[in-house]
Amino acid sequence: MVLVNRVLKLHIIFLFFGISALLNATSIKQDLPEAVIVDQPIKKDTGPLELRSYQDLREQYSGKDFVYERSVANSGWWTRFKQWLSDFFKNLFDFQTDAQASDFTDMALKIFYIVIFLLVVFFIVKAIINKEGKWVFGKSSDKRIIPVSDIENNIHSTNFKSIIAEAEAQGNYRLAIRFYYLWLLKQLSERELIAYDAEKTNSDYYNEIASEVTKKEFSYTSYLYNYIWYGEFDIDQIQFQKAKHAFSKFLNSLGA
Repeated sequence: MVLVNRVLKLHIIFLFFGISALLNATSIKQDLPEAVIVDQPIKKDTGPLELRSYQDLREQYSGKDFVYERSVANSGWWTRFKQWLSDFFKNLFDFQTDAQASDFTDMALKIFYIVIFLLVVFFIVKAIINKEGKWVFGKSSDKRIIPVSDIENNIHSTNFKSIIAEAEAQGNYRLAIRFYYLWLLKQLSERELIAYDAEKTNSDYYNEIASEVTKKEFSYTSYLYNYIWYGEFDIDQIQFQKAKHAFSKFLNSLGA
């Protein structure tokens, strides 16, 4: 009897849960919207298909504009210097990308190389042209002060008054001072105060002169000559007259 009661209770429980589940399913079904069926034909795209092909994207996007990371930790000093210079120009000129700054840096370096090359060529040519140039008793005083030419090698037969007057008439005052100096060496040589040689320096002549007074006059006129001729300074007539007066005074004291 007890077993029958237990079975009956189980049936009643199962029946209760079954009715509850059925009522819930019916409620959910009522809440769902009804399917809307639209009676329209389905459109099909019958147009031609365009086939696209792509080249190697690695080559297309391999330029400097697509480099987003830079590593200079293991680079040489020159690469690090160029990177620093590129960053400097980027901040200075407000470049938008690193590529623009890098291109500007390369261009600036090329211009710098050209300027350095031109300066080197200029100084080489200048040194060749003025290889005899120097200042009196300066660090280059052991160089020759007189280039070898027909006049320097024949100063004893040269009419310096004539060529000085010609240079002065043409307004070539630097050349006139040069001739004055050669005329002075001629007079010193003829009076055996120096032994003239086109290869000698002004310090050689200075050491050969025994008289202190003559040494002083020679030192001053040599200074004027080197300053005007080898210094490559353009002088006007007033400056020339002052230098001419000093040379004429020295020459007159030698009996020229």
